[in-house]
Amino acid sequence: MKTTFELPDALFRSAKANAAGAGISLREFFTQAIAEKLHPKGNDAGGKPWLKGFGALGASKTMRAESRRIQRAIESEFGSIRPDDWK
Repeated sequence: MKTTFELPDALFRSAKANAAGAGISLREFFTQAIAEKLHPKGNDAGGKPWLKGFGALGASKTMRAESRRIQRAIESEFGSIRPDDWK
């Protein structure tokens, strides 16, 4: 559905920059933002509060997949560290 709404210029520029940074269209950015607002998933960062700082980047499927891959690698490496290695 097409619709028209007004945004403050600064908010529009910020949304456009975040969408570009996430590699998605402005339309997709607004669709995701509205969907997340209507259907919050609790902690958007999936128990990782440091991910909230990524904003729209944390919301893109590609970035979520990459974040999960990195998290698995980190957990794998930390799982192989023995307590005596911490010194």
